[in-house]
Amino acid sequence: MRSDRVPPDTPLNSVTGPCHTGAMSSGRDDFHDFDELTASLGLDDFAAGRRDAVIDMLADLDDDDLHHVADKVRQLQTERAVTGGDHDAIIGAAFESGFGRDGLGVLPWVEGNLIVCPGGMVSKSRASHRCRFVSVDDCWIWDCGMLLREDKRSSPGADEGFRAIALLPLVDGLGLDVVAGRARQGQHSVEHVVSYEVRRGELVEVSQRTVKANHGGRQI
Repeated sequence: MRSDRVPPDTPLNSVTGPCHTGAMSSGRDDFHDFDELTASLGLDDFAAGRRDAVIDMLADLDDDDLHHVADKVRQLQTERAVTGGDHDAIIGAAFESGFGRDGLGVLPWVEGNLIVCPGGMVSKSRASHRCRFVSVDDCWIWDCGMLLREDKRSSPGADEGFRAIALLPLVDGLGLDVVAGRARQGQHSVEHVVSYEVRRGELVEVSQRTVKANHGGRQI
């Protein structure tokens, strides 16, 4: 399911969440925060020197040590996502703004150190439904090891189905696919996929494509 990712240096636009008109909020970037602090104290050169020293140190590491550092960075980013922000409030607000008139989830967005991922299914019958869910690094979000929390509610109105809000940590390199599909007579088909990647604390859209393929659907 994973689409080919575009080169990291390709100019791309980051995305905003529902009901947001400004630039998308990004995760906490230590270097950025440190730069702002030192700049306010007139210590710009010190901030640049600190960053350059870290880069030089990383350049001297062997491959095993670089993998260890990368794992540690992911761990720290995940820990900050777990402890930062009011998860209850974020999920509550997302249930209010994270679904379109069709009853399906809108595209994911960033909230502090978290990626907010709406998903859901609307059923007309047992053999017919429409759905939109997120896949994380080729794994459905509800089975993903990066999942921090997922809340699910029944769909409002006369239609059968459910809505869900899932929270992921904003971890650089994480890949997401938003998969829209439909079931007819028990046969599932994928109709559209929007792919994202987390880059430097921002959720960046890397591709969109229309496809025709079967997927397993979610067991409710």
